[in-house]
Amino acid sequence: MTGQAQNPNSSDSVLTIGKREFVTMMAAIFGLQALGIDIMLPALEQIGSAYNIADANDQQWIVVSFVLGFGFPQLIWGPIADRYGRKILLQCSLVGYAIFGIACMFAPTFEMLLIFRLLQGIACSGTRVSAGAIIRDVSSGRSMARIMSLVFTVFMIVPILAPAFGTVIINTLGWPWTFGALGILAAVVFVWTGTRLPATMKEARPINLASVIDGFRRVLGHRTSFGYMCASGVIFGSLFAFIAASEQVFDEVFERGDMFWAYFAGIAGGLAVMNYLNSKVVEQLGMRRISHTMVLIFILSAAINLSYMYFIGENFWIFYGLFVISFACFGMMGANFASLALEPMGDIAGTANAVYGFFTSTGASLIGLFIAQQFNGTVIPILVGYVSLGIVSLGIILITERGKLFELGAGKT
Repeated sequence: MTGQAQNPNSSDSVLTIGKREFVTMMAAIFGLQALGIDIMLPALEQIGSAYNIADANDQQWIVVSFVLGFGFPQLIWGPIADRYGRKILLQCSLVGYAIFGIACMFAPTFEMLLIFRLLQGIACSGTRVSAGAIIRDVSSGRSMARIMSLVFTVFMIVPILAPAFGTVIINTLGWPWTFGALGILAAVVFVWTGTRLPATMKEARPINLASVIDGFRRVLGHRTSFGYMCASGVIFGSLFAFIAASEQVFDEVFERGDMFWAYFAGIAGGLAVMNYLNSKVVEQLGMRRISHTMVLIFILSAAINLSYMYFIGENFWIFYGLFVISFACFGMMGANFASLALEPMGDIAGTANAVYGFFTSTGASLIGLFIAQQFNGTVIPILVGYVSLGIVSLGIILITERGKLFELGAGKT
């Protein structure tokens, strides 16, 4: 991609905007997912009190309901994106995201709040499928991994700023406006993409039962695509586990809830740095070498953290330092796993992105919720989950790669 980017599968699909604007725009779309989760994290306790929630663990459902809504509908949006185009799905999804964000402000009961959050997650899933397909339309292979890394770098600024932004909103306008801000930002992105983003899809695929089944069969039947989707879904469960229980960890375990936003920003900052580094080296080193190495480092750092916390004691700075290292690994796994999974699926990018998104959201969120619900006032259950998920993900990769790691070989990336 230079000033303009052309779809490698089409001579007609050309981006009429510059690379920087394109990357920033895609990051803003992806960022709606992160913002939908992170901006209200500092408000969870207040929201729980407002709705008279007795069990603090139930507050996690404010996050989990959004993530659950985000997952399964992608399997519907994917074929729609391949049939009617990415942009129309994106625009409709942004409208839904904004409407349900505003609706959350006025939810009369906690149950209605969770329903609105679920519906907002469903709308957000359409933006994720659209953006992922657009990126695949204009890139592939290591080039796609580089673009995804740049997108994720900007995208990871959101978790750095979101809790602090949420804290400012809570202190000035009240916690309902953490949801209202989401609606306003979605409206801004709607106008931006509507006026600046061109259509990128080469040609429409028919949308009927046979074509939809064939698309899913191709994705699920491809060894590399399916393998890396499963590996991502498993290891990203640890990411959701921490997000769901993060406030409890910092507040109840280490009594540092007043600085939660700053510690959360440090973890997200490590992710952003690693995403940017990945964009600089992936075209030279390859996606497999980098991502496989990061899985091993993730397992090792989590295992050391667990051993220290269990046998020696819960020390905040030891925990936090090793936790930053573990999370930084996601910065060099996410874009590479996604690119490896989607590389063979250029002509059905919408469907492939939908299936990948399902595994890395619904699958990961269910795993993460299970781990987060084991929270018992210590960090041990979370760290046990981290080590376990890392080992399982590594096992899936070994099966996918027929027992070999780091290998490039003929046709490998």
